[in-house]
Amino acid sequence: MRIARIAQPDGFAFVAINGAGTDPAGLVAAEISGNQVADPSFTGKTWPVADVRLLAPILPSKVVCVGKNYADHAKEMGGEAPADPVIFLKPSTSIIGPNVPIELPPSSSRVDYEGELAVVIGVACRDVPAEQAHSVVLGYTIANDVTARDQQAADVQWTRAKGYDTFCPLGPWIETSLDATDLSLRTELDGEVRQDSRTSLLLHDVGAIIEWITRVMTLRPGDVILTGTPAGVGPMTAGQTVSVTIEGIGTLTNPVVNR
Repeated sequence: MRIARIAQPDGFAFVAINGAGTDPAGLVAAEISGNQVADPSFTGKTWPVADVRLLAPILPSKVVCVGKNYADHAKEMGGEAPADPVIFLKPSTSIIGPNVPIELPPSSSRVDYEGELAVVIGVACRDVPAEQAHSVVLGYTIANDVTARDQQAADVQWTRAKGYDTFCPLGPWIETSLDATDLSLRTELDGEVRQDSRTSLLLHDVGAIIEWITRVMTLRPGDVILTGTPAGVGPMTAGQTVSVTIEGIGTLTNPVVNR
């Protein structure tokens, strides 16, 4: 099932996206009753997806990210691949949905795209063994871990560089029926492929990541984990468009503007 959040005349609604493929012209959004996305029932209301606006599919209490989780990206950043997951947080206020502009802050001279597989948590959990991690996952979506690279280098820690408003595009929906162990991941900037990798190359897979994070903190329903980006990160400038495509999910596209 594909679960999305849409803007519609009465506000926003969680919906199931019905239909094959990713072309909005062939898809229908069926409203989910309340916020019960983990075990949905339906109101009977539907909209053509082409007639509604897709929002970020979830608004989590927190976004937990994993850094340097592909060996080739660790190398391009000039460091060694870490033995254990390196985690950091992005604020929920950094989240935007599909087609919403990424805003470049005037205080940064270089802002990079980072295409990533994102995990959406389905139940409150703590101390989850890796082999049981699948039981706490609602599904998967696409993320762009936008980063002010110059500020990341200057600050040593990464909160400012990764925490600006609009620096966490998510979408277009959550795919709940997916084996995420070996999916293609591709990032394009103005149609030119910049990142091309597979989730099978994650240094720490989804189970290991969930185990590591839940030793530290409780994850709540709707929380999002960004699993890391492969090599090929680079700067974006105003007027460009960045798209991240993950096999089995779809494509997340955002224009880039000056703030």
